[in-house]
Amino acid sequence: MKKKALVMCVSNYYTQKYYLDSAFDKLPQEVKDELKIMCVLYTEEVGGIFTMMFDEDGELQLISTCDEGDLLYDDIGSELLIRKMRQLKQDLFESLEKYYRAFILKEDIMNTQ
Repeated sequence: MKKKALVMCVSNYYTQKYYLDSAFDKLPQEVKDELKIMCVLYTEEVGGIFTMMFDEDGELQLISTCDEGDLLYDDIGSELLIRKMRQLKQDLFESLEKYYRAFILKEDIMNTQ
């Protein structure tokens, strides 16, 4: 069975909306709240669309995009903020990857470490 990428959550500055995939409904409420805060604050600061998704290998990807012609989107700020988030939220992101592998992909994570 080929693994597919899966979007966990998205924040869109243009529509002022946030989305969390229902596959992650069983995450603790504190984690869901933290994801929402991170995503919304990201798009408030940088603009564009911020996506947190798991790639085919189960690794969490932080992706920022913008509409063509969006002159207010901050490319440099985007990269800096993603680096800062990866550094400050490393433990959370590693835990989310384990959750994804165990509960979404149904991998035996105890024997793959």
